[in-house]
Formats: sequence, C-alpha cells, structure tokens
Amino acid sequence: MTVAGTPTAVVTGASSGIGAATARQLAAAGHHVVLTARRKDRIEAVAAEINAAGHSATAHVLDVTDRAAVDAFAAGLGRLPSVDVLVANAGGALGADPVASGDPDDWRRMFETNVIGTLHTTQALLPALTASGNGTVVILSSTAGFATYEGGGGYVAAKHAEHVLAETLRLEIVGTPVRVIEVAPGMVKTEEFATTRFRGDTARAEKVYEGVAEPLSADDVADTITWAVTRPHHVNIDLLVVRPRAQASNTKVHRELS
Repeated sequence: MTVAGTPTAVVTGASSGIGAATARQLAAAGHHVVLTARRKDRIEAVAAEINAAGHSATAHVLDVTDRAAVDAFAAGLGRLPSVDVLVANAGGALGADPVASGDPDDWRRMFETNVIGTLHTTQALLPALTASGNGTVVILSSTAGFATYEGGGGYVAAKHAEHVLAETLRLEIVGTPVRVIEVAPGMVKTEEFATTRFRGDTARAEKVYEGVAEPLSADDVADTITWAVTRPHHVNIDLLVVRPRAQASNTKVHRELS
C-alpha cells in the first residue's frame, strides 16, 4: 500500500542484476517501487525483500515486448497516487557472432527487448509521468551505444538505437515536466548478463572478466541511477557513462593476468 506523497518508480527487468539492485536502492531512497519482469518468482522475492527491510514494493509480471500487456499494466497503475519514475532497464545481449554469421533471430530478439520494449513502456507511461508534474524517464543503454566491437554487432546496433531513442525523446518533450536520463554502463559483472549472452556457457562468460580486478557491480550502476533520479527536478543528467577504472574503452581493458 502506497502513501500519498510517496513517489512511485517503475523498474523493468527487475528480476536480477541492475534492475533488482536499482529497485532496492530507489526503495531505500523513499520510492514505492513497482518491479516488472517475466519471472514471477524472482520479482516477488525481490519485492518481499524490499518490504521486509521496511520499504515499499510491489511486483507485476510483464513482458515489455508485448504491447497489449504493457498497456494493461500502465492502465492498472491508475490506482496509484502518481507514477513519477520509469527505469527502462529490460534488455540484454545474445551471442557474440560476427555480422557475417550472426543469427537474425538473436538480432531480432535483442532489438525487440532493448529498443521496442523501451519504446512500449515509455509510450505507455509517459502520460502518467507528465501528469505527475515531475516525471523522470531513465533509459539504461550501454557504452555499446557509442562504439562498436567485433562480435557485438547485434547488441551494439540495439544499444545505438536505444541511445537515439533517448536523445530524440528529450528533444521532443522539452518544455514538459519530464526529464530523460540516459545511463550507459561499461563492463558490469552481474550473475546473468554474460551467461545469458553465451547461452549458459559459464566458462566463456567468466573469460569476459578474466584478470579485471574490479568490474562494476549491479549496485554500482544502481547507485548511479538513484543519484541521477534524486537530483532536484530542474537538474537533468542527460547522459552518464560509467565504467570501471580498469576499462578505458569497449576494447581497452587492463587485465592482471599471471
């Protein structure tokens, strides 16, 4: 149950990793958090953890690529006093094949989740965010949205599109009471990102971080998101790129290998 005056933040892809960490930190910062993802058991567990800590959270199963489901979810939020923040975090990478041999289905799925999913949730919640009087859209892109690397064509293309979505939206809604914040993380080690990309091959996933003493954690990125969201409402963090100290670019990483 939410209390009048408590801001509400919707976090997509909140079942694990950056999404779950962001939900925890926004709740600790005083938001009622609505967690969405496809995995019911995972988001309900995170919501229960947040509530047990004395904060406020609810969980809703949602596939952001299903527009009818997104619209129904948005309509259901009308019972809340307001919807103040959308963290469009749902996304991910599939495969690391060259363009010449990449699976078009992987490219399609990455584009549907990262780009179309962000479009669906943004379009559906923008009226409520505007009506709040101080709305915030946070789009989780990636440093892959600014520079390419071999084997990353599909993911890089999707993240470039997501970056352009954020930039264009900011231009189009200037003058309305809604901020558009883009947070673009570099190397983040979470429990699922690389493993999902390599279809469960944990050994290959671990190679991504081999020799990197301190890649970013989900909590590091969540801290950045929460900081940006909790700035005074006239302050817009247009774009925040965050990398571990060991990473100078997508392809230049310091590794301490014996």
